[in-house]
Amino acid sequence: MTAAPTFTQVAPGTWTATANIWTSLTTAVISPDGACLLVDPGISVAELDALAQEAAERGWRVTAGFSTHPHWDHVLWHAAWDGPRWATAEAVESQERTRDADVAKAAATTPGHDPALFGRLTALPPEADEIPWDGPQAVVVRHRAHAPGHAALVLPHAATLLAGDMLSDLEIPLLDTDAADPLGDYWAALDTLERAAADHRVNTVIPGHGHVGDSAELARRIAADRRYLDALEQGREPDDDRLRTPWLAEEHRAHLARLRR
Repeated sequence: MTAAPTFTQVAPGTWTATANIWTSLTTAVISPDGACLLVDPGISVAELDALAQEAAERGWRVTAGFSTHPHWDHVLWHAAWDGPRWATAEAVESQERTRDADVAKAAATTPGHDPALFGRLTALPPEADEIPWDGPQAVVVRHRAHAPGHAALVLPHAATLLAGDMLSDLEIPLLDTDAADPLGDYWAALDTLERAAADHRVNTVIPGHGHVGDSAELARRIAADRRYLDALEQGREPDDDRLRTPWLAEEHRAHLARLRR
């Protein structure tokens, strides 16, 4: 039996738990009064049950959620949690289009999720640059890489960047191969995240999949991702240890096929 994920504090008022699938990270942002913003909770039903139980035992009240992007493993939820689940308007529209297929993907990988809770996202107002909740400030950093409507969060009080499915130590940059300019979108997103990190003096990075890193690790990951993109752009084979993972090598081949079209 695999161990249930548990929350570990990684920055002031910021806790993460690692799922057994894809080293996926759930992030909890905690207000001094116990209010909790949950970001990308997952992944299995048993894991969500464990996280809900632990949150209750710690006295956390989940009052809001945020999905960094509309892929199925980032739009999950638990019946014990309240409040809106925010996402960008583009992410909400994308999830509505793919919901039936995503429910099927979730059922095939981690069966038992309640379809009534799956992907029920609320669109942020177009002008919103923060999550509208009563807890610590969470700045929304919008971009177009990896998935429609992707957004990161910066927590200024914790000097922390929640990067969604970017800046992973385990995964190569995963392009949105359906986008008109997937490579250009990713280049621009890295620049956007780097600026946001500098503006808020970020010293902790939390990816959607992988491990929490410090400021030096953040810089290393940005540089590694740029080297990967540069190799793609120049038609060279990337020197990237992350490609030793078979499914990422397959994603790399898909990137090559898309860019040769």
